[in-house]
Amino acid sequence: MMENKVTLKKYIGLFLLALIVIVLIFIGINQAEYQAYTKNYNQKVASIISFIQEKYPEVTQNEIMEILNSENIQEFPFEEYGIDFQKEAILLENDNLHHSFQLFEIIFLVGIFLFFLFLLVHYNRKRDKEIEKITQCIEEINRKNYTLSLDELSEDELSILKNEIYKTMITLKESAENAKSDKHELKKSLEDISHQLKTPLTSILIILDNLIDNPQMSEVKKQEFIRDIKREVHNMNFLVQNLLKLSQFEVNTIHFNKEKTAVKKIIQEAVQKVNILCDLKDIDIYIENSQTIEFSCDPRWQVQALANILKNAIDYSKAKSKITVSYEQNKVYTKIAIQDTGQGISKKDLPHLFERFYKGDKTNKDSVGIGLALAKRIIEEDNGTISVTSNSKGTCFEIKYLL
Repeated sequence: MMENKVTLKKYIGLFLLALIVIVLIFIGINQAEYQAYTKNYNQKVASIISFIQEKYPEVTQNEIMEILNSENIQEFPFEEYGIDFQKEAILLENDNLHHSFQLFEIIFLVGIFLFFLFLLVHYNRKRDKEIEKITQCIEEINRKNYTLSLDELSEDELSILKNEIYKTMITLKESAENAKSDKHELKKSLEDISHQLKTPLTSILIILDNLIDNPQMSEVKKQEFIRDIKREVHNMNFLVQNLLKLSQFEVNTIHFNKEKTAVKKIIQEAVQKVNILCDLKDIDIYIENSQTIEFSCDPRWQVQALANILKNAIDYSKAKSKITVSYEQNKVYTKIAIQDTGQGISKKDLPHLFERFYKGDKTNKDSVGIGLALAKRIIEEDNGTISVTSNSKGTCFEIKYLL
């Protein structure tokens, strides 16, 4: 906003200043009129005294001054000389002088009135223009034009309104940009989801076609195909369930109910969730430590987070291998470590491991790229952190819940 523009406060200040000046001017005019009137009157009285002394030398000046200053009022027929004593001065010059001052005061007042009328009209016209500009800005904002600059408008009593409009415009602009970004992300997510669902569905259809077209297929082969279908269905169910849970986080509809829970109990329930996957690949999960350690969390959600991490470990582990889960606690945090003996994760993929739908060079074909993103979100909601280290001998996830 421009500081050199006239504001309503400046108009009010100018009006008060002008009012003070008018009062002072009127006081000055009255004082000047009184001085002129007194001077003229005294000169005439002096002329009368001089005339009396010349005509009547026996009358002293003191006697004349006593008569002039006496409180006794003597009636005099001024009407005979055409003088209205109540309305006019005895001295015609003083009367003319009074009328001249009155005329000057009237002209001065009219001038002041016209001046303030001009200021009022100018102010109203300027204010109407500002309101028109604001109205145009609102109309442009309604047309979704968020590139306006309200700084060009003058600073007046409408500045608060303009500031609020500017804030609203910025908010709407950010909302529009976020909506556009969200729309893009939604489109990208839908494409990823479609791809993730399409792959297992296609695999299932192919397997079913093989089963239908080959009724004489051996029982061993049939069982293998059935296991494959079961695995694909499980993957689809895992994807859908995790997407629903992630969407709940994004709209803030999830409330964690914390309670004291045994670490081992959470691990055991998480292991039960992935037992089917372990059976399919003949993988064993070992829980190291039998201590009774408790910490505060929402057990239902933390079971889900650990199950997601275990599923990731199973996906990257070879058949007939093992996964180790250990836990411990100190004065600062409770730690859970999940170690697998898989092929490991490349260094360039580690920073992106918890991004939704991210797939690296060594990504398993059964991975949907969403479980770890959800796990990280859940762990952080319970005041925890997750980190990962990996090499060619396997990968280790470390979860730390701050006490």
